[in-house]
Amino acid sequence: MGNFNIRTFLKQAVKTGASDVHLHVGERPVLRKDGKMVKIDMPYLDDEDMERAIVTLLPAFDFNDIKKNMDLDFSFELPGVSRFRVNLSKQLGRFALVLRLISYNIRQVTELNLPTVIQSFADLNNGIVLVTGPTGSGKSTTLASIIEHINMKYPKHIITVEDPIEYLFSNKLSIISQRQVEIDTMSFNDGIKYALRQDPDVILIGEIRDRETATAALKAAETGHLVLASLHTNDAIQTINRIINMFEPQDRDLIREQVANTIRGVVAQKLVKTSKGEGRRPIVEIMVSTPTIKDYIIKNKLEDIYSIMKSGIDEMTTMNASLFKLYQEGAISQDAAMEASDNKNEFNQMLRGVFSGTGSGATYYE
Repeated sequence: MGNFNIRTFLKQAVKTGASDVHLHVGERPVLRKDGKMVKIDMPYLDDEDMERAIVTLLPAFDFNDIKKNMDLDFSFELPGVSRFRVNLSKQLGRFALVLRLISYNIRQVTELNLPTVIQSFADLNNGIVLVTGPTGSGKSTTLASIIEHINMKYPKHIITVEDPIEYLFSNKLSIISQRQVEIDTMSFNDGIKYALRQDPDVILIGEIRDRETATAALKAAETGHLVLASLHTNDAIQTINRIINMFEPQDRDLIREQVANTIRGVVAQKLVKTSKGEGRRPIVEIMVSTPTIKDYIIKNKLEDIYSIMKSGIDEMTTMNASLFKLYQEGAISQDAAMEASDNKNEFNQMLRGVFSGTGSGATYYE
């Protein structure tokens, strides 16, 4: 029988600045720090270690009931230390745990090294703003920052629908109601539908996963609410495409018009390791809705949006422009920038000098 104590281990993980914890039977505990997986020099975990860890994380549940679950998402809190988003799964019939650390401290946009234009989305009264990126790219942190800015600045009613609840908010000028899927509401779709009857100004949707949630989100945005949501896509154009392609082909013209009329902005983000090797910096692609972009969405000319974003108008920027700016500042290495780029040919041309100016106002000449 091992001596693994999940509480003690999680406290140490928080101190080291890890972002995730991975626990598997028959393996040493693993931390993800600055994007890299690090095995910890500790004894291998056995079944009893894992059972005790699960019972600690889910004290209100009978372990025999837990064993019937294949996958389970939930939250856990070590008071005064951190909150955790937890996934319980099975592999080869044995339990595994992955925990994402969720800080109590909700940082402002500037503290996160994000462009201030993102903060301006908090000043909107209606429409939909999408924050996108791969798993672990900081989407939830960016959304929490926007919500907290509204909370500090405006007397509004904010409703969050999450699975599970991540950041905990304290009411300031706003009143914030946080609802967890399968605990406080049956689904994202139900949560949004009933939220509309609860006198909201702002609705945060943890993730748009399917057509039903997308429909509910667009309806909420159309009826005069500000909707903030996340999506697993890599860039702004892919995000618009993903929403539209959730619907049947015969419905897409109508959806394009609906998206064009409600979309206020898309923030796509990634995290790139710094040149000093300590910590990571966000790179962002920002699309802000303009009459021309609205027209391109309706006419299904999404690829033409990229040229507008490259121009830097309304503080828009592309992923490559964001990468290039950090590279020029010396914050990230050329290799790291190249690795993170989804359009390496364009980035190579930037490096060769076919790039005029720097930052979001830069213009790239093909």
